[in-house]
Amino acid sequence: MSRRIGILGGTFDPIHRGHIDIGAAAYASLGLTRMYVIPANIPPHRPQPFASGFHRFDMAALTVAERSGWRASDIELRGEAPSYTATTLKHYHDRGYRPTELFFVIGADAFAEIGSWRDYPTILDGAHFAVVSRPRCPVEDLPRRLPLLASRMARPPLDSMSPIDPLIFLIDARTTDVSSTAIRQCRVDGLPITGMVDPGVQQHIERHGLYTSSTPGRRGSDRTPNPAADRLHGQS
Repeated sequence: MSRRIGILGGTFDPIHRGHIDIGAAAYASLGLTRMYVIPANIPPHRPQPFASGFHRFDMAALTVAERSGWRASDIELRGEAPSYTATTLKHYHDRGYRPTELFFVIGADAFAEIGSWRDYPTILDGAHFAVVSRPRCPVEDLPRRLPLLASRMARPPLDSMSPIDPLIFLIDARTTDVSSTAIRQCRVDGLPITGMVDPGVQQHIERHGLYTSSTPGRRGSDRTPNPAADRLHGQS
């Protein structure tokens, strides 16, 4: 079987059950052979995330540790530049992966804004896009919301022969209704986050006192607050 490499990118501030549900749905539906979870360095045109890249990578690594075929990658955290999906895909192209071997995994709510991304629409030629339903944003709505892309949309399963050109795969799956913003607010309010993140991530957050303050420079907030820090990367 050909290589089928999933790329799940995001600020992951923190990584939560919704992110993992999206990745798991794509992994199973498309028969992926590997899933790379990639924390973004700097979301384009947005303030820095609350937690440092070290913490966000650690939380991603804890999340994937017990998932066969999943790996955390620091390729976007190594530099100082903003994190653009186009740059990440080029990294994989330069390593010898064909666009049809790559599957950029994303929630339907974020994909609905693809028109604002850097290098749109060229970016859609860099990989398949595996788009997964999110609460209040089912993939069934995307052909209507993005009519110019409807002809490129397809449904799993993916047969043994890879398509000649990258496609947009629409995956209808139930994903946890949670956001990084809501998790951070729970921490500020002193509310539990059990079930919103993996147990190892919850332990890491509590051990290091992350997200306990919405004020810059105080314990739990080592970066400038950013209410939209949990948005997937790539937007301009």
